[in-house]
Amino acid sequence: MIDPDGYRPNVGIVLMHPDGRVFWARRVRRDGWQFPQGGMNSDETPIEAMYRELREETGLLPEHVAVLGVTPGWLRYRLPHNAIRRNDRIVCIGQKQVWFLLQFTGQESDLQLDLTAKPEFDHWRWVDFWYPLEHVVVFKRGVYASALRHLAPFARQIAGAGAIPAAVVEQRERSGRRRPRPRGPGRPGRAPSTRDSDSGGN
Repeated sequence: MIDPDGYRPNVGIVLMHPDGRVFWARRVRRDGWQFPQGGMNSDETPIEAMYRELREETGLLPEHVAVLGVTPGWLRYRLPHNAIRRNDRIVCIGQKQVWFLLQFTGQESDLQLDLTAKPEFDHWRWVDFWYPLEHVVVFKRGVYASALRHLAPFARQIAGAGAIPAAVVEQRERSGRRRPRPRGPGRPGRAPSTRDSDSGGN
């Protein structure tokens, strides 16, 4: 399903641990990491698509999460030129997305990446809330920034301002200034460790 402007409707999922860290996963047979996301079917609402993608990509069921927030309207990103299949009858130039912030309420054993015949991810870990802005593929960074900026206030209601400092985004929006370095994939407020970086991988 592609709209008249060439964008495919899509949902994105920010799955947050109660301490403010977020689920960050490596795509199968690729070196790229990202949040779970996926296209909507023509007969689905965004929330229906979100729960389906959540199950397919992470193994989680609705009882394993609580919806904390959602972005209003569509957020769009364009695909790189070499990723656009121009021989297709309808050309898709990018994705338009609704993003959901979910609080993880299950056990880490509930996370299963291999429930489908073609898994999307082969490894995952918890990382700081703003960490993905510096580590997702470049063409998705704008939409990630917009989504996380909108969802951050909802996240702070659970994790607190110390885990998700507003200054990170505010500094990024100051044009011409050096962006702050991310704190990395450790727990909020301390340096990353091997245990935090690699926990939960399949």
